[in-house]
Amino acid sequence: MIDKIDNKHQKVQTLLDAIPYIKKFFGKVIVIKYGGSAQTSPDLKEKFAQDIVFLSLLGIKPVIVHGGGARITELLTKLEIPSHFVDGHRVTCEESMRVVEMVLSGEINKNITSLLTHHGAKAIGVSGKDSAMINAVPKDGGKFGLTGEITKVNGEMINNLIREGFIPVIAPIGDSAEPNHPGFNINADVAACEIAMAIKAQKILFLTDTIGVLDKEKNLIASLDKEKVEAYKKDGTIAGGMIPKVDSCIEAVHNGVNKAHIIDGRVEHSILLELFTSEGIGTQFIRKDNPNNGIDLEKLLND
Repeated sequence: MIDKIDNKHQKVQTLLDAIPYIKKFFGKVIVIKYGGSAQTSPDLKEKFAQDIVFLSLLGIKPVIVHGGGARITELLTKLEIPSHFVDGHRVTCEESMRVVEMVLSGEINKNITSLLTHHGAKAIGVSGKDSAMINAVPKDGGKFGLTGEITKVNGEMINNLIREGFIPVIAPIGDSAEPNHPGFNINADVAACEIAMAIKAQKILFLTDTIGVLDKEKNLIASLDKEKVEAYKKDGTIAGGMIPKVDSCIEAVHNGVNKAHIIDGRVEHSILLELFTSEGIGTQFIRKDNPNNGIDLEKLLND
């Protein structure tokens, strides 16, 4: 009997410990880049949906930007359409662009939206093509084919959806200024970063299949700023598909987003662990001159 009571007290204490963080993020917009195993494991998908509904019930305003690289590669392979990457960015031909849009907008986006709705969220799935939400041009002058570089994000449209109580679930497809254009495949990490900046999000979280950014001895690097990122890229510690993620994090925190985090999406409820515990998980990205980096939580409670 005593053990049961102690267990209940522990649960209550966990809730009390989260109060400063709930107060801090109440009413704030948080962008979540959803990808990796968290997006493909049935169990983790359920946990993700529960986390998003929980945030919404607490008065936090999540915006989901999803990838789908593994599923795109799988389908391209089945269709015998060649696919390759340069510095973590997919080179997209016109034939593969059709598959990209079909997978991202037609399959994954609607699956996520349906799952969130099933768990009680008021979610709406949209593509960057809808109302020209994401405008883009060919990346590096066309070097990557129909892989695009974002020129503008219609943040007002996204904010309107948030004000109406929706959780936007955004597929990273860019719209072209040319009519009848097939559109652009946008790196989901980059899209999440640009969206976070456009809507002035408080924080951006990247769910990945790693515990965070690792050093050469495979130890977690808990915190990074721009100088450290450049040094790690130069010596090869940060390479490949991690480059767009860390570049996006640094760009975000230098353009109005308070903090960015790369966290392990394979850990159940990783979003809640990052937001509502003092230890957090993964790697955080900060701007050195940001006064909010060392926020005083005791003062926050007394304000």
